[in-house]
Amino acid sequence: MNIVIAIDSLKGSLTSLEAGKAIETGIKKVYSEAVTKVLPLADGGEGTVEALTLGMGGKLQSIEVTGPLGNKILAQYGILSDGKTAIVEMAAAAGITLVPDNKRNPLYTTTYGVGEILLDAMHKGCRHFIIGIGGSATNDGGVGMLQALGYDMLDADGKPVPFGAAGLKVLCRIDDSRVTPELKECSFRIACDVTNPLCGEKGCSAIYGPQKGATSEDIALMDKWMGDYARISKEKYSHADANAPGAGAAGGLGFAFLTFTNATLESGIEIVLAETKLENHIEKADLVITGEGRLDGQTVMGKAPVGVAKIAKKYNKPVIAFAGCVTPDARACNEHGIDAFFPILRGVVSLSEAMEAENARQNMIDTVEQAMRLLKVKI
Repeated sequence: MNIVIAIDSLKGSLTSLEAGKAIETGIKKVYSEAVTKVLPLADGGEGTVEALTLGMGGKLQSIEVTGPLGNKILAQYGILSDGKTAIVEMAAAAGITLVPDNKRNPLYTTTYGVGEILLDAMHKGCRHFIIGIGGSATNDGGVGMLQALGYDMLDADGKPVPFGAAGLKVLCRIDDSRVTPELKECSFRIACDVTNPLCGEKGCSAIYGPQKGATSEDIALMDKWMGDYARISKEKYSHADANAPGAGAAGGLGFAFLTFTNATLESGIEIVLAETKLENHIEKADLVITGEGRLDGQTVMGKAPVGVAKIAKKYNKPVIAFAGCVTPDARACNEHGIDAFFPILRGVVSLSEAMEAENARQNMIDTVEQAMRLLKVKI
């Protein structure tokens, strides 16, 4: 039997690969001769760097960069085994979890460190980038990142604008004469599952500003400044489009990538599935196993397990899913390619006990073993 295993992480318990290996162990208890393939799975959010990098034979990199508050922090990204592909999460350098609640203020938080990660990867030979941009603490339109890449974002006196959305207030001119030359050789696949424009009532300032610490007064000002930034950008680059779906992602970082780099914004899970070449493995499989920490009604809204199931059904392959827990509305998954799903909890325990890594691992092994025994029964 040929079995492909592609499960998302059980956040707080098991990484994608750890969960996959536990499933593999459970399978082997029943089908010792089965040929199993564990592939990394993520949706472009938290855990994507580790899942793809380690799952595809790459190496994690650590680098000191400028954090969202302007202080130095240690950030991690991955370089795949081809030496040309970098896996980056913008949250590693500009994520909201890096900013204490009492210091959250998008007027001053910056994406500069994101640009520093990209530069480091370019200098190490990378020219293809996969970037998750969820979880940002910023609303600077990606200006900080662009400054790190060599774009001169200048005020009326020809001086660099300050970090944060406040820098957009005084932005008057963009000069690209000092941009790092490697940038023109690079392509960027941006994992982006939001469609917000840059400005307006659905724009980044209005929709995401409050959770980043912005007041109602801040939001109105930032939206105006963001509009000015879009106008200045379009004067320099005619293709700049503030209304492009996803331009408002990550506080306008989506707009920066689309305008100043060779980038596409795509569904996170679609990027991961393509980069891991999962379809090639599924085509040859007898059974496909997937899952995530929590299967619920939201799983069918573009999350990783349903992305896997969609490919499997293209080849009429059976799909089983395992999850830390399931909710009543998870039955929607059965209508989206997952033939059967199983929660791995095997008793009444506290949440902390259930999420303890060794408990989760053993529960996964035991549940998979029993599911495989049922599969083996001849009725």
